[in-house]
Amino acid sequence: MARRPVVTGALAALAAAATVTSLAVGPAAVASPTRAGAASATSTLSPADEARKVDRVKTPRPHWFTCEAFAPGAECATVALPLDYDNPKGAQTHVAVLRLTARDPAHRIGTLFVNPGGPGGSGVEMASFARQFLSPAVLDKFDVIGFDPRGTNFSDPVRCWPNLGDQFDALEPIFSMPFPFTRPELRAYSRAAEDFGKACSTRGKTLAGSMSTAEVARDMDVLRRMAGDSRLTYLGFSYGSYLGTVYSSMFPSRVRAVAIDGVIDPVRWAGTTSTASTPQTQRIRSGEGAAKALQEILKRCKAAGKDYCGFAALGDPAATYAEIVAELKAAPVVISDPDTGEVFLELSWPVLTSLLLGDLYSPDAGSFVDMDLTAVASLLEEEFPAGTTAAARQDKRQAAARTLLASRVKARETASKAAIAEKRRLARTVGWAFPYDNSPEAFQAVTCTDGRNPSRARDWATYAAAGDRTAPDFGRLWTWASAPCATSTWTVKDEDAYRGPFTRATSNPVLVVGNLWDPATNYRGAVATSLLLPNSRLLTSNSWGHTAYGTSDCVTGAVDRYLLTRKVPAMGASCVGDVQPFTEPLEGDPGPSLRGRTGGRSLPPVVPPLPGALPRG
Repeated sequence: MARRPVVTGALAALAAAATVTSLAVGPAAVASPTRAGAASATSTLSPADEARKVDRVKTPRPHWFTCEAFAPGAECATVALPLDYDNPKGAQTHVAVLRLTARDPAHRIGTLFVNPGGPGGSGVEMASFARQFLSPAVLDKFDVIGFDPRGTNFSDPVRCWPNLGDQFDALEPIFSMPFPFTRPELRAYSRAAEDFGKACSTRGKTLAGSMSTAEVARDMDVLRRMAGDSRLTYLGFSYGSYLGTVYSSMFPSRVRAVAIDGVIDPVRWAGTTSTASTPQTQRIRSGEGAAKALQEILKRCKAAGKDYCGFAALGDPAATYAEIVAELKAAPVVISDPDTGEVFLELSWPVLTSLLLGDLYSPDAGSFVDMDLTAVASLLEEEFPAGTTAAARQDKRQAAARTLLASRVKARETASKAAIAEKRRLARTVGWAFPYDNSPEAFQAVTCTDGRNPSRARDWATYAAAGDRTAPDFGRLWTWASAPCATSTWTVKDEDAYRGPFTRATSNPVLVVGNLWDPATNYRGAVATSLLLPNSRLLTSNSWGHTAYGTSDCVTGAVDRYLLTRKVPAMGASCVGDVQPFTEPLEGDPGPSLRGRTGGRSLPPVVPPLPGALPRG
């Protein structure tokens, strides 16, 4: 590769990638979706039985209180719901709810429930941002309610360890890498995944065994009744699409309008007896979606040329990227603090993969991929004469990184190993008020109780290698995300989990929105879901990033009209995202355009299904 100046603007992304974790929702490969997929049906309750079961729960009468720390005019409440709907008068769990009332109460239609995904994302926080991403017409005519699904965030939290220090000790191998690659990493990661499953199946089992999406759907039906609506109006993103699909399948006669964006194939997420030998996070084919999106960006970069895509100046983008991957697989680049010599970032192949996945989450994915790959190439472009020792090669790489590190004093302070060690010490200090972060448990408790998985965490290495063949680079990352769900160690189960059928006709149409270049929820998931749900309509968006709402007036307008009127777009309708890669010439140091907003509004605060990936904009 030819030598190029270092692009300093990319360091923030490189630094962020250093602290990546790897708990996720992920990918795979099976037959093309057809309505025959209903053969996975496992539910023993009819919709009428399910409705009677939930209707036994008394309608909550919440005590609403103002919570303007979230948003002006916001009201909050905590609602007690059955831990087990088979025993509605037994143990309870408390669910946090936030409401923004309709701005035009005289023309109010009802309540719009929102969910940002995850699993484990905060519906409370999403609702608090509703005025930033929903249209004025929707805000005028709907109360907006977000609730934190049981076990997460402001609701009663699932906890699998007694304190943050013990959690950190157990999960450090998972926290410290996007996915394992070397043999020592594979061993450490597998052991941590096994310990994760054991902890949530013992200390955390009471709540972890009652957190399947079916339980959340039952909670949402009670909250719908609490809000005074006879049928549900819902907007769900990413994992929230699965919640919408499950609700529509369990309570098909109670659907007013359910819009799902960034859609997970429900049969692949839940799994069947014939697919249980493939990890859940490989089955749903997210890795394939990410690989497809990256290859398309590299293809467009080549076609646009160096005046529009800086990475093209290094040669064929796909070939240059392959060189970078090969070099990082051979040996990571160690970036040290130029003053102390402390290792600040080890830029490995897994870290690069996670970094690029974060780039692909943005509607302006092309700009971010261009910026970051050009910066990474700068670290690898030093020319080495034949016979250069490995030590000398490493020294020159570290020298190339000094420019990047020079302006990142604050990042070094927060991301250094010393800082992490200090936080770890404080986590064990009695009286230290650092909150327990249960997001790892929240994510896996839903994932592992929802879907079928193989038995032994140590076997994920074999599955990950297979995933890498169908989805280069990203296949491993997504596959490893479900390793804690290995059934020999994650033994707690939710006997009332729902795994189909997903073919019940709803009382009103369901709107399914799929983005062709979504790197997390493969477009094929939207196609599969639209084929499964008899009364549904697919809206396709040729846009970038994770989910499509907010990336164009076309998509946003179609979803808004549907929520307001229940009218779905025409059969075969499609939209084009406002931001497309490499359509404007570069000027100086290229950076992201940060476009992709509709009518001056923000994008919805969707929670990535892979916490380790950092979405942009």
